[in-house]
Amino acid sequence: MQADAPRSICLLRLSALGDVTHVLPLVRTLRDGLPGVALTWIIGKGERRLLDGLPGVRFVEYDKRSGLAGMRAVRSAVGQRVDALLQLQVSARANLLSAFVPARRRIGYDRSRSKEGHGLFINERIPDRPGIHVLDAIGSFCEPLGLVRECIAWDLPVPDEAHAWARAQWPDDGRRVLMISPCSSHALRNWHAERYAALADHAASQGWRIVLCGGRSALERDTGDAIVAAMARRDGVLDLIGKDTLKQLPALLARADLLVTPDSGPMHIANAMGTKVLGLHAATNPHRSGPYSDRRFCVDRYDDAARRYRGRPASELKWGTRIEAEGVMDLVTVEDAVAAFERYRVLAAG
Repeated sequence: MQADAPRSICLLRLSALGDVTHVLPLVRTLRDGLPGVALTWIIGKGERRLLDGLPGVRFVEYDKRSGLAGMRAVRSAVGQRVDALLQLQVSARANLLSAFVPARRRIGYDRSRSKEGHGLFINERIPDRPGIHVLDAIGSFCEPLGLVRECIAWDLPVPDEAHAWARAQWPDDGRRVLMISPCSSHALRNWHAERYAALADHAASQGWRIVLCGGRSALERDTGDAIVAAMARRDGVLDLIGKDTLKQLPALLARADLLVTPDSGPMHIANAMGTKVLGLHAATNPHRSGPYSDRRFCVDRYDDAARRYRGRPASELKWGTRIEAEGVMDLVTVEDAVAAFERYRVLAAG
């Protein structure tokens, strides 16, 4: 380690599940480039459960419901002043929380990505590179520390028992698996149940196994029920909505050949596990927040949404603009999704 290299680094990224997976390649870069560095990560409770067991990282949980008392507890848990704080989140809450972290260097986003007073809480910025994926923007936080990212690896910690649970859900009989994770945490990004059903029927007609997954919310349960009810080929559908844990979810997604989902946490977890993703995009730009490794099988109606709801092409919008408007996901048709599925099916068959 160089004499002026940081010996202690604190990362601040509280949420969400998909976004914290984008931080994992940065963690690998820091560990490889700064052997022996002490890494502390301030993170949300659910995100901590997903990443528990990540080697070389000490987690400090922050519950947003705890307010200033929780922020003071974070200050106590972090302990002595760290050499560098990487402020990876620009929400007002995260910005305020960062003020409770004692750090010599406070590295944040470039001005184009700053908001909610972000610039008041930092003293250094990452390079301004317009038009890059969220993962690449997060990855560039290594550069002010004198590091260059040489590879992208997620190293998502998944225990053996989680893989064993996933293997027990259906037999390895050679059938390809289309997994449907139908809901995002942002309701206006969600597609229609009857359209998922039509895509599932198409895949089932090709001999594919259909598996539903999702969390325990009423919305996810109701959406799963509506998908199954609308399917003509509902026999044999495996409904695992609400049946897995956060540790089992990555293992479950890893068993799919193709995941169909809106812009969501499972999209990015599946990508981290090496599973191809049929992403459904109209509210968000897949080139910024789609599956990082391979976007060939995504449906991209973001430009159509920009023209309809913002009155101009996507190229004229600020990078990262969300178009979470009522009805925006109507722009994604069944034909779009079937065509994306067929792109994958042809490639896989070849």
